[in-house]
Amino acid sequence: MKNAVIGNNRQKANLIVLGAVPRLLYLLQQSSSSLELRTECAVVLGSLAMGTENNIKSLVDCHIIPALLQGLLCSDLIFIEACLRCLRTVFISPVTPVQLLYTDPTVIPHLMSLLSRSQHTQEYITQIFAHCCKTPEHQTVLFNHGAIQNIAPLLISPSFKVRMQALKCFSVLAYENAQVSMTLVNVLVDGEQLSQVFVRMMQRDKPIEMQLTAAKCLTYMCRAGAIRTDDNCIVLKTLPCLVRMCSKERLLEERVEGAETLAYLMEPDIELQRIASVTDHLVSMLADYFKYPSSVSAITDIKRVTHLRQAAFKLYASLGSNDEDIRKKVIILYLRFFSQYFYSAMMY
Repeated sequence: MKNAVIGNNRQKANLIVLGAVPRLLYLLQQSSSSLELRTECAVVLGSLAMGTENNIKSLVDCHIIPALLQGLLCSDLIFIEACLRCLRTVFISPVTPVQLLYTDPTVIPHLMSLLSRSQHTQEYITQIFAHCCKTPEHQTVLFNHGAIQNIAPLLISPSFKVRMQALKCFSVLAYENAQVSMTLVNVLVDGEQLSQVFVRMMQRDKPIEMQLTAAKCLTYMCRAGAIRTDDNCIVLKTLPCLVRMCSKERLLEERVEGAETLAYLMEPDIELQRIASVTDHLVSMLADYFKYPSSVSAITDIKRVTHLRQAAFKLYASLGSNDEDIRKKVIILYLRFFSQYFYSAMMY
């Protein structure tokens, strides 16, 4: 079964229709089954979860999540990793109700206790937390069960995947949460303040995903009042990093995320708006967000471009929200560019 479904969505759907999932779950939960068999069942279920959204819905309807969470009580590390890998795949799907992670109050503390088992458990658990932290209530549950203390050391893990998922965890924990943000300011990682760890992660030689996520962490901490807007880590590091993310050399999704995060950072602060307006020609740089894409045809591509333009409008609105000189600059550029834009669109 495992070899049949790898990379084949049709075969995955066929096995689900034929009733393979209940049988696999039965074998996985039987204490009389060998650990090797139970592990193989978890692996096959994980492969089925990598199919379509309908596959995920079928797995969730068969109560795969409680069965896998129960499997985490086993002492065998290989089996635990297989269950976590499958849980990770299920939970990162947009069709999975994240509240299922919080139904049993013993699940979160047990996941915290498994963090130290291996780099794989660290990667999968932090990824689950990052995707399942959607509300202030979720933030509170994770915070109260020691998420900050348990995850902070992972930021200096030798594994890039572990560092990246830990960073994403902090970004969702700190978002509009003063309690978490204030706590993060005082956390030390190997003798270094957490904010400085984030600053190092924004260096130009780091992967773009890491730079952007670290900038989001500091942005959220700043907006929550844990870091002053005139702090060097904001003015000299975070803001320039986010401006770099808006350049045309970046991928479309990176430009969207960079622009939206920058708009959020400087929205209430006129001094940050003034600094941003003269950093790397940001105002004129945003004009590239509106250039008419002659190659766009598919609906998905049109949606992506629409998101890009929405992000630019948010950033323009944030830039010009308080300062009249910046507003005039934006209006002049806006009128100049859009006269050219509409002419190009009509010609096309």
